[in-house]
Amino acid sequence: MDIRKKIGLRIKEYRTNLKLTQEALAFKAEIDKTYVNEVENGKRNVSVINLEKIICALDATVRDFFDSEVFNGGVN
Repeated sequence: MDIRKKIGLRIKEYRTNLKLTQEALAFKAEIDKTYVNEVENGKRNVSVINLEKIICALDATVRDFFDSEVFNGGVN
């Protein structure tokens, strides 16, 4: 699976567990909701700066974000 899709899947997983809409996440991260949608769907390369904003808006750490089967070969 493409890294963009893996990151998008992980963002969506975190976001839905927190019961946040894409719009609410975008607001918290101070980025456009269309950008969040495109990142979640693997259609856009996310910059490191914006990924950090998203991870912080999810109240997660970078370590926790990437500590997932999504990145360890568990999800294809």
